[in-house]
Amino acid sequence: MKIKANSPEEYIAQLPEDRQEAIKTLRQQVLDNLPEGFVEQMSYGMIGYVVPHSIYPAGYKVDPKLPLPFINIASQKNHVALYHMGIYAHQPLLDWFTSEYPKHSTRKLDMGKSCIRFKNVKQIPYALIGELISKMSPEEWIQCYESSVK
Repeated sequence: MKIKANSPEEYIAQLPEDRQEAIKTLRQQVLDNLPEGFVEQMSYGMIGYVVPHSIYPAGYKVDPKLPLPFINIASQKNHVALYHMGIYAHQPLLDWFTSEYPKHSTRKLDMGKSCIRFKNVKQIPYALIGELISKMSPEEWIQCYESSVK
């Protein structure tokens, strides 16, 4: 689903009604639990949360003009997605999440390397997502990122 939007609100307004509530709630969980220092912005056509250049001047190695990405949320064709770079790059965080997920959902975990897919928007484990979001500060993410890039 390609959506052209300049703000998270504009992005959400363009979604089908059933997806709007899920993305709004997911976004609120991120905003309520995101450690200080990350910034919300549109990123890669999705709602993104990044480490700004004011904290990490080097930016993203693929394109240093871009801030360091951390989390994105999006409505895709067949699912709502949460992209969390911390679970891709930090094995203990991934292990924690995969062990906690069954305690919060009866649905099978559908996951790629950094992508958690929710095909049923009525069964997104928002409390668990909030807890996941709170577990890594910008400083911890930068350290993890730099150790995985070298």
